Amino acid sequence: MNPTPSDPTVQPVPAAVTAQVDAADSTLSNPRRAVIALGANLGNRLETLQGAIDALEDTPGVRVKAVSPVYETEPWGVDPASQPSYFNAVIVVKTTLPPASLLERAHAVEEAFHRVRDERWGARTIDVDIVSYADVVSDDPVLTLPHPRAHQRAFVLAPWHDVDPEAQLPGAGPVADLLTTVGRDGIAPRADLELRLPE
Repeated sequence: MNPTPSDPTVQPVPAAVTAQVDAADSTLSNPRRAVIALGANLGNRLETLQGAIDALEDTPGVRVKAVSPVYETEPWGVDPASQPSYFNAVIVVKTTLPPASLLERAHAVEEAFHRVRDERWGARTIDVDIVSYADVVSDDPVLTLPHPRAHQRAFVLAPWHDVDPEAQLPGAGPVADLLTTVGRDGIAPRADLELRLPE
């Protein structure tokens, strides 16, 4: 039996619907800019950072727009000799997810890479921290924005400045000025290593 023109199985999809789907997939509607810091000091650190970037890119409503150079840094808050050094990087994303949903995704990525939260400042396979989300300032204890210690951390400020020299940390000022204040002790650029921007 030949299908008739009214058979819904052979009707073309209206162009407006196709365009709407394409737009939703590729451009995101009213996206916000968020900055995410990544760190790892256990296992294959570079591979883990790249895996976290790719996992975030695979998240509906998230597009990774910029990836910083890699820095090798001393562990924060502990005796540097007590843990392996970290690889750190910063990514800039555009997202339609609200902050709480982006945080849930960050935690899911950490869990996928077997992040263990046994002790404060403990060694970890991966750390995924939301540094800032648009211009949001919030003292919510679940997700304080911007990150309450970002202005003190060269391993966040240096790669962020590399990827966005004009960046501003909401409530704290230009990242360039904050980095000048903090200095670059304990962090070293790793020009021999590279993280890829997802295609």
